[in-house]
Amino acid sequence: MIYTITFNPSLDYIMHVDHFEYGETNRSKNEEMFPGGKGFNVSTILHRLGYDNTALGFKAGFSGDEIVRMLEKRGFILDLVSLDEGFSRINVKMKSSKETEVNGNGPDIPKDKLNKLMDKIDQISDGDTLIMAGSIPSTLPNDIYEQIMIRLQNKDVRIIVDATNELLLKVLPYKPFLIKPNRRELEEIFSVSITNQDDLIKYASMLQDKGAINVLVSLGGDGAMLIDEYKHVYHAPAANGKLINSVGSGDSMVAGFLAGYLKNHDYQEAIRLGSACGGATAFSFDLAEKSLIDEVYESINVSLIQ
Repeated sequence: MIYTITFNPSLDYIMHVDHFEYGETNRSKNEEMFPGGKGFNVSTILHRLGYDNTALGFKAGFSGDEIVRMLEKRGFILDLVSLDEGFSRINVKMKSSKETEVNGNGPDIPKDKLNKLMDKIDQISDGDTLIMAGSIPSTLPNDIYEQIMIRLQNKDVRIIVDATNELLLKVLPYKPFLIKPNRRELEEIFSVSITNQDDLIKYASMLQDKGAINVLVSLGGDGAMLIDEYKHVYHAPAANGKLINSVGSGDSMVAGFLAGYLKNHDYQEAIRLGSACGGATAFSFDLAEKSLIDEVYESINVSLIQ
């Protein structure tokens, strides 16, 4: 079984405003609402690619109930811990000539509820896959990803971590199967400016030296680069299409990479399908549908750099 974890889910309320004026009353021309959370995004794309999976995490209050209602339509299994107080955060995203976001903080997660989630994690078995993606609420310890990997280190579990800075660095000694920094995050981790491909390979390899088995670097308009466990370096160009929405593109890439790898353990196929999923979501108003993923997949040619 494949599991994802979303520690701090949200309702994303999107408002489209023609000409936003700061300090004035503005009226939107239309609104949209989506369930937010990196783990949920990964679960959605995996399900659309034909892979059963279970989404773990927390929900609270009326907004948590709405998140569950919307996610149940997507088809994957939800196994969320219900919190007794507070409500799942609501993120307001205002799109005009510029995009402005106000993201909620999220509910407090008491120790007994965290323990309930850990009980579910303890049921993960040899041969399963766990994907931990995104930030964590301020009420949880900042080493929570590390704690989870320690709990699972004596099991044969494939773990993927899509996180930044300290959250990411703390898990590297436990040898995650895949990490997915982007170019900017690599620069922040090593306090450098990356200006060429050799630098990308150098600093991505340093994360591998610290323990990551595979390092997938998303490069935006320059595509993606993978250093696999055998030290092979692959590059997938960015897909051709009109950028509509970048939200969830990285999560879609993670889902596609895993799905591609699970076909026959071929890393070239993994980065190709990952890039197709990321591009297809970027060309969609919401997360990509299977038909568009298939179309974008046919346009991507992966090259072996070394």
